[in-house]
Amino acid sequence: MKRPTFFACSITFLLACLSLDAKRPNILYLYVDDLGWGSIGPNGQADRRALGEPYVMTPNLDRLAAAGINFRRGYGCTVCSPARSSQQTGFHQGYTFADRNDPDNAKKAIRTDDLTMGDVLSKAGYHTGYWGKWGYGGSKDMQNPTLDNLQTLPTSHGYQSVVAELHHVRAHTFFQPTLWHAPARPMAPGGLELKPNSMAPYQNNKAYPDYPAGQNHPDYPKVAYCDDVYAFAALDFVRRQAVRYRESREPFFALFAAQIPHAPFAEIQKLPQWDKAYGDKAFFAKLSPQSRQWCAMVTRIDAHFGNLLAALDDPNGDGDQSDSVAKETLVVFQSDNGGPRGSNREQLGANGGLLGSKGSIYEGGIRVPTIMRWPEKIHRNSKLKAGTSTDLVVDCSDLLPTFCELAGAPAPIGLSGVSIAPILAGAGERRVREFLIHEAGGQASIIRGRYKLVRPRGKTKAVGGKGKRPNKGAVAKDSSKIQLYDLETDPGEKNNLASQKPQLVKELLLLLKGERVDEEAGFANTYHTWKGPDDGLIRQASNWSDYLYENAGITYMKESGSPQAHWCARIPGGSAVAKENAEFLGLEVGGALTVRPGVSIRARNELRVASKGQLILQGGAIKSMRWVDVKPGGTLAGHGTVIADLFSQGTLALSLEEPLVVEGAVKLSGKLSLSGVGKVKSGKSISVLKAKSISGGFSNNDALVDGKKYAIFYTPTGISVRAKQ
Repeated sequence: MKRPTFFACSITFLLACLSLDAKRPNILYLYVDDLGWGSIGPNGQADRRALGEPYVMTPNLDRLAAAGINFRRGYGCTVCSPARSSQQTGFHQGYTFADRNDPDNAKKAIRTDDLTMGDVLSKAGYHTGYWGKWGYGGSKDMQNPTLDNLQTLPTSHGYQSVVAELHHVRAHTFFQPTLWHAPARPMAPGGLELKPNSMAPYQNNKAYPDYPAGQNHPDYPKVAYCDDVYAFAALDFVRRQAVRYRESREPFFALFAAQIPHAPFAEIQKLPQWDKAYGDKAFFAKLSPQSRQWCAMVTRIDAHFGNLLAALDDPNGDGDQSDSVAKETLVVFQSDNGGPRGSNREQLGANGGLLGSKGSIYEGGIRVPTIMRWPEKIHRNSKLKAGTSTDLVVDCSDLLPTFCELAGAPAPIGLSGVSIAPILAGAGERRVREFLIHEAGGQASIIRGRYKLVRPRGKTKAVGGKGKRPNKGAVAKDSSKIQLYDLETDPGEKNNLASQKPQLVKELLLLLKGERVDEEAGFANTYHTWKGPDDGLIRQASNWSDYLYENAGITYMKESGSPQAHWCARIPGGSAVAKENAEFLGLEVGGALTVRPGVSIRARNELRVASKGQLILQGGAIKSMRWVDVKPGGTLAGHGTVIADLFSQGTLALSLEEPLVVEGAVKLSGKLSLSGVGKVKSGKSISVLKAKSISGGFSNNDALVDGKKYAIFYTPTGISVRAKQ
């Protein structure tokens, strides 16, 4: 049947809802350190309270969940450094430079070429701020820390307002004598300067709430509890930018990365009235000291979150909420990894009964509390209903592409994460991400749908003698150690199904190996740009830029040669020809790429045809485990095979002589053009596209070839044209 034009227009409209032309949301991202999955009301604490068992109080997070969505299957990483790297760059641990808590991560984890949340959102016109534990770029010296790698600083990655701790060891106290600040004095290296860790700016000023900080109490320490400083700096920013948003519609992105509730726990007791919130709770005195300290820490940061949420409701604090920006602000709450071992896990159910804890590949180590609230969209349009919980899988690597889509900004090429913006906004369709990957010490795991495979490693072999890293590639050959769990029926990972499902185990092991979890520490994706002549060969090494990552005289990575499966590559202009097979992690074509007969180009995560880009198939094939994306202004032309899902917002320039075959789903919202000479008479249909399924439609009803009009017709699995009389 011939599909009406309004169908294609409706798809275009939905996409436009998330474009730069639409009203873009502010984003407030609340991030905590080591908070177990079961530590919030909807994941178990509400039940504990109802049963009269000890519980941790998080009234503001509970209200956030009641007005938003609780993602029961939210995932972080196993430990701190990889979690922040994956969160910021959108790549999982197989591709991030920080795939474990390596002591050297502070010097090297985020590279100039890695585009972070701060990078993409600041370029998209957002005012950006970061407060809390960053973990990269500075030394661990407590009294005289230095900047060790300017490339990896928050200020080098788009964050404009900063109060941060740059080294994770310095973050192993809450009373650092100094913290790094931006904006900084003119010519300050890295745009950062050290300032005393003090609450002085927030004392004796009615603009700042006294609880939970207690900054006006005479016994408040001279060196501040750092999370109090982070929280009030974030509060200043949110108040200021909320007013600015009301005046000029300039959105803001605020990321508060608290150190709470990471150890050391006992330092909370240095604060006046540290346990004030639990003064009337009979169960509190019966808890172990560590559990009492942990409860006080979590409730303290919850109160700071309450101040930030109140600032969205009433930015200038005058009691009149007509200036509220709460409806237009996406609030995200998340932990970096699961909770650690300790009495709080046992006495308070902090990990919700999940197997394992921080550092583990099991659910207790990687599943994290995740809440999102966006009244303007979730309350109105979303398929998810406010105040409910969902089992939709959301990974920390999904947030960068989500924020990109909401901001109307292009996501970096080849990311592991997949945007959930269509789910939150209730517009469009979320793209498929088949699986999640995690690493931990000697183990790796893959989650696909309801099933999770855990793969141990064999004995490791030292490389280069004492003190050198073990060989990560020594994979256990004993298949009896492989574990397979059905997370839908067995979230506690008690029943190993590996022996019952050998074919599934084989499939998941093959996928896991392909995601680069066996490489040595310091392996990461690399970035390359086409520099070849017109019609240069895509496999010729000299046609690509080399990749070099070095700092302070140390070379961390150096790579040259022909394309590899971990390359994120761009052809920004000019033209390339594929006469031999080539493989990438992600490939963006902004110039031209011609794929000759019998040749395949594979981009594991994504092949993107950018605006003004041309991908020309001359009987060849393009492959991806996920999708081929033709952006507005881009063109996919010719005939051959697409082994992936195909999303076309640009032009499909198809042949009248031979159809394009897509071994996946096709989503259309662009236009169709035709080439070639039709060999049939008027009134006879010519097939131009065959696919597994087709949805959407072209914006044009007819296509013109040599002065002859062809009408466009659709079936669920094909597109044909018919010459008009």
